[in-house]
Amino acid sequence: MSYVDSGQVPEDGNTTSPIWVSDRQAEDRPTSRPAAPASTYAPIERASLRSLLDHPKYRHLRRRVLIAIGVGVIAGILLASWRLGVTAAIVAAIADTVLRARSNSSVPAWRRASVAERRTEVQLKRLERGGYRTLHARAIPGSEAQIDHLVVGPTGVYAVDSEKWDKRLPVRVQSHRKLFHGPFNQKPRLDEARWEAAQASELIGEMLGREVSIVPSLAIYGPAIPWKVLNVREVDVFDGSRVRKWITKRERSLTDVEIEKIYEAAEHVLPARYPET
Repeated sequence: MSYVDSGQVPEDGNTTSPIWVSDRQAEDRPTSRPAAPASTYAPIERASLRSLLDHPKYRHLRRRVLIAIGVGVIAGILLASWRLGVTAAIVAAIADTVLRARSNSSVPAWRRASVAERRTEVQLKRLERGGYRTLHARAIPGSEAQIDHLVVGPTGVYAVDSEKWDKRLPVRVQSHRKLFHGPFNQKPRLDEARWEAAQASELIGEMLGREVSIVPSLAIYGPAIPWKVLNVREVDVFDGSRVRKWITKRERSLTDVEIEKIYEAAEHVLPARYPET
């Protein structure tokens, strides 16, 4: 999947490839200051702490302090015990720390999966019990394209590209050949999804010495999709919440041995877009 702005391409065919730039915070450089007299040292420290909490990098600490104080005061009044109030404040601070840790990632933003990809990945994980194997963010060698999710299972092999589109714009089709998101023609996006699946099919097939058919698809999140599954320009298009049903409702066509061979070949010929370091 190549990153395009919400998947929107002007109908006249003119396209641009936006550059995604990661915001980098400048590192704070320590500054030296002359030693202060003992009588003035304390006020300087208080001012320094205040400026530290006001710094954008440490605003979460200020929020945590305010939450702890608020919870502690309320609990102390309701329970008529300052000890219980202090305990409640500590618990609140710990809870905020845990929640923040779970909602933030130390992985750089440019390496994180999109919201749409994560939602699809959660659904596909539930297929593992049924014998399905999945690879995520696999690159097409020699190109900037990637398949967001390659699924191999009893019902076949699927290339799923996850898209998050503006929910305010309607999705429609014309003659099963044109897909529009508002006024924007999505033909380039469909062609790209079909090309990615074709490339993966060829690479895997060459390694195994047999033909391997891969079904391309777009799983769309955001706007309402006025159909269940619709094939547009040889690409299945559907609401992202239907991805599991789209895969499992087909007839079984692969054995466990075939699934494992195709999976291993795909893992070999389609490198991870962001390999572990």
